Amino acid sequence: MPLTMAKEGERNSVKKVGGKAETRQFLENLGFVPGSRITVITEISGNVIVNIKESRVAISREMASKIMV
Repeated sequence: MPLTMAKEGERNSVKKVGGKAETRQFLENLGFVPGSRITVITEISGNVIVNIKESRVAISREMASKIMV
């Protein structure tokens, strides 16, 4: 399922990152690689704040929809 459907506080694992090559590279640089553990902190106006690799990262709804968990 896409990251946008994950519930707040739920721990998931990144399964796949989709999108164009530059989008995938950008997300991989932030730590969104297959196997990474990810927790949704909150969702504000469609944008998602997640905890990944000991860091909090805010990404847009469009970017979050490209991350499968």
